[in-house]
Amino acid sequence: MSDFSACFLLVFGQLAVGGLAALAIPPFPVLERGFYKSSASVFLGCALLFVAGNAALLARARGATPGRGLELALWGLFATAAAVYLASLWRDEPRLRARAYAAALLLGVGALFASANAHRLGPLLSPAAVLYPVTFLTGALALGAVATGMLLGHWYLIDLGLSIEPLRRLFHYFVAVLLLHLAVLAVTLAVMGLAPGPGTAAVATLWREHRSLLTARFVLGPLAALGLGYLIGRTLRIPQTMAATGLFYIAILAVIVGELLGRLILFRTSLPL
Repeated sequence: MSDFSACFLLVFGQLAVGGLAALAIPPFPVLERGFYKSSASVFLGCALLFVAGNAALLARARGATPGRGLELALWGLFATAAAVYLASLWRDEPRLRARAYAAALLLGVGALFASANAHRLGPLLSPAAVLYPVTFLTGALALGAVATGMLLGHWYLIDLGLSIEPLRRLFHYFVAVLLLHLAVLAVTLAVMGLAPGPGTAAVATLWREHRSLLTARFVLGPLAALGLGYLIGRTLRIPQTMAATGLFYIAILAVIVGELLGRLILFRTSLPL
């Protein structure tokens, strides 16, 4: 069973990594730099909250294993690179901006993988070693996509002449990563239940004792978000950006609720759902 606080703090880390990844979807020359400044500030804040929370947990534990120390170091490097990227948005140095962004994204993925393996059931050479990082990453991409969609929708209140195309592109990305995350969750549940190892017992416990929690995780999370995605797509055909932004607001609640329920499953069973 995983640590309760560490499980739920992961949502902040996922949002930081996924949000930074989603910033690459809208075309940079089309949008004003203020959108990237404000959005990157939000995601950097999430990263700093995650680092501070994990540092407090390690301090309370009075010592850390080498693995947890490496995990915290990677998250700290990710936050530092994200801060450099944010600072570069105030300067006309595209090479620095590109390098800082790439470094932050790579460090964020590495830190997320380290966090996933810290909760892993089973040995290193097992399906869990692949499934845990991929599940955490696709969840992060879904969180970042819907949050960035909501932030971009608000930008249309500032830039009244902005084309609808950046929001449509981000919407298509959101639906794609949401479908990918749903597929990865289903595959993870099936493989962990069928492959030999501790995952089999964990899936059996999940199905026997937390069946309603598992159902809520899928229905209130990615499935509800997909339904809202259909409505967002219909709204963007009008096009009506403010209505789409309001639907993104509801969609982000669905995705966050799904991830929080997934972290509760992680705490109860150590399964990465």
